[in-house]
Amino acid sequence: MRIWIVHFLLGISSGIPYLLTASTLQAWMTDQKIDLKAIGLFALVRIPYNFKFLWAPLTDKISLPFLTHRRGWLIVVQLFLALMTVGLGFSDPTASPVMMVIFAFLLTFAAASQDIVIDAYRTESLDGKMLGLATSSFVTGFRIGMLVSGAFALYIVDQWHLSWKQVYELMAVCMSIGMVAAAIAPEKEVHIKPKTMKEAVVEPFLDFFRRKRAGLLLAFIVFYKFGDNLAGAMLTPFILGHGYTKTEYAIVAKGVGFFSVLAGGFLGGPFMLRFGIYKSLWVFGIGQALTVLGFAGLSTMGHSMGALSAVIMGENFFIGLGSAAFSAFVSNVTNKTYSATQFALLTSLMALSATVLSAPSGWVAERLGWTGYFLFCVAMTIPGFILLSRVGADAEQRPHSEVEL
Repeated sequence: MRIWIVHFLLGISSGIPYLLTASTLQAWMTDQKIDLKAIGLFALVRIPYNFKFLWAPLTDKISLPFLTHRRGWLIVVQLFLALMTVGLGFSDPTASPVMMVIFAFLLTFAAASQDIVIDAYRTESLDGKMLGLATSSFVTGFRIGMLVSGAFALYIVDQWHLSWKQVYELMAVCMSIGMVAAAIAPEKEVHIKPKTMKEAVVEPFLDFFRRKRAGLLLAFIVFYKFGDNLAGAMLTPFILGHGYTKTEYAIVAKGVGFFSVLAGGFLGGPFMLRFGIYKSLWVFGIGQALTVLGFAGLSTMGHSMGALSAVIMGENFFIGLGSAAFSAFVSNVTNKTYSATQFALLTSLMALSATVLSAPSGWVAERLGWTGYFLFCVAMTIPGFILLSRVGADAEQRPHSEVEL
């Protein structure tokens, strides 16, 4: 139970800052009548999330002179994160846009650094089925954190008439929940530090590519959720273009859909604890593919809130389950000696299927039509299953370092 609580709280701490430089900041800038082009350019402040593997080796190599290795880093990063959140709240998108850019970038840098430390701590301290349980609780907490800094933040601006400065100050206070998690987390030091910076920077990559199935592992990480991500890339244009209003979509996707994600996150941990990560990846992956098939069926129907709700609920439920199992798998294939660097690298690679590979989705949808497009998305889940059958053993067995430290 303690493990579940610790990683649940760490998930909330990780989820809160995620939207503070995304949709919440966009809403603030929209309120201030900032030009749409400028709002779009602000997306660049989130670049640290894509390149966090570049400074992850520092958290593997350098220990801070208090507490244990990961907890020391976690507390320092969380203090910096809270300060940058307050600083962003004091910025003014009209009077001092440059200052806002600086604080938003530093906030994203701090949030990405927090993710590095949390992911490394979870990877180092747990194995096997307990890793699956912890990952599931983390994903659930992350979604709640996003709700706090997203929908709740917008609600209190609109209904409580708080200023944006006050909202960001409140978010900074909410992030103290991560320090509570650090305080109650197990204190056993499990980190094995690289002796030199060369070992910290170069060896994590060499260690990974020494494995027999390194290429297959990388391909699996890219393609396991490719079909689901491809479908998600065109979901909003499909639903709004199929006769549903923005309000109807918001009620289903952000209301019913959100709680379905939470349900999936809550149930994913016990399922992985009982059946293991490998079987969970199969079951959850098949569930994701079937929900994408549901969108193909939805495209042949007229306006039906019941059908839309059922498909959205199913999709979000399996997103919660699949995300937990997939993150547990990535944690399990990282070497504990280089956990921060390898996990940061692999999660950056995971983003490929949701960004670069999904970029042509609009072109494909135009060529195939909606039914054909979603059937194509279902077909794109097959490579992930083929690769899963080849790398299944890695789901339950942790790698050992091949480097003498």
